[in-house]
Amino acid sequence: MFHVKRDEEVEIPHAPEASISVFGNNQTRADRYCAALATDGVLLGLIGPREVPRLWERHILNCAVLGDVIEDAETVVDIGSGAGLPGIPLAMARPDLSITLVEPLLRRSEFLERIVDELELNVRVIRGRAEEKAVRSDIGGADVVTSRAVAPLERLSKWSAPLVRDGGRMVAIKGSSAAEEIECDGEVAHRQGIVDLHVEQCGAGVLDVATTVVIGHKRAVGGARTTTGTQGARSAAKRRGRRRDRKG
Repeated sequence: MFHVKRDEEVEIPHAPEASISVFGNNQTRADRYCAALATDGVLLGLIGPREVPRLWERHILNCAVLGDVIEDAETVVDIGSGAGLPGIPLAMARPDLSITLVEPLLRRSEFLERIVDELELNVRVIRGRAEEKAVRSDIGGADVVTSRAVAPLERLSKWSAPLVRDGGRMVAIKGSSAAEEIECDGEVAHRQGIVDLHVEQCGAGVLDVATTVVIGHKRAVGGARTTTGTQGARSAAKRRGRRRDRKG
């Protein structure tokens, strides 16, 4: 793993026991990613130094369980990826997915490219902004567009909608105010073609505090959708069963 020069050694947090049930055979990759965040990620300003002790629970696992609401073998675009959250943990937890990380800043995109290369992940990195025409042309039509701590729902829907295929989904990691954001910005999202906004929880039984996500569907021509709430719930239940099998 590449390293930036630093003046002192950093204590790398150990993975919690539940981590193996999420990453399975990719646990070693997840450990290496955690070490990179705790060292180079801090020195490059991608992660605050106070976040290091809680990298697993608050960042890595918090993002990896997003796979609960993503179908098998889907294409996923992570906009404003920053340190690779949620895209890199998701790629390690769900190697069946085809994931693209979109990040406008050079320092961050270079970090992402090095991580992807070192960990040999099925991930593509694009330097650019989600709203740029060239980016939309290159990666538009994704099954899922995801993000974490990027922007309020109003702006997020404007950036995400053009990248999602008709019938696809916007899946945004949010905090405790997720329902209030839907109430406030739901009409704006609807005008962008993102409908049926609702809150779901990921990682129940794995995390002490489940990950809160806002999910909206891209309105298809004729109003049809290809993924229903019932289908999503069944898929999530199946993936939780896989985690229990790994842990056992």
